[in-house]
Amino acid sequence: MKFITGKDRNQTEFFCLEQAVSPNNEVRLIDLFVSAIKMEDYGFNMKFIDNGRPAYHPAELLRLYIYGYLNRIRSSRALEKECKRNIELMCLPAGRQG
Repeated sequence: MKFITGKDRNQTEFFCLEQAVSPNNEVRLIDLFVSAIKMEDYGFNMKFIDNGRPAYHPAELLRLYIYGYLNRIRSSRALEKECKRNIELMCLPAGRQG
């Protein structure tokens, strides 16, 4: 399966995202929760035809939606805006694949 994946958060560019987010931050809990569940058991479609641009992995999208729910970000446009400016959200999608 081909999925769009985030950058490795341990790779140092200007700063390391892994070190920028504290160990007890809520994004760590979200990452562990989504990594622990089996996506197929909850109705997520994990089989995609290799046709056109790769899809985002459903686990990455679930991580973003959970973060948005916990932080009262209801709009997908507002969530997209947060992904560009919020260090927590920059770190979150690059987590382990569920």
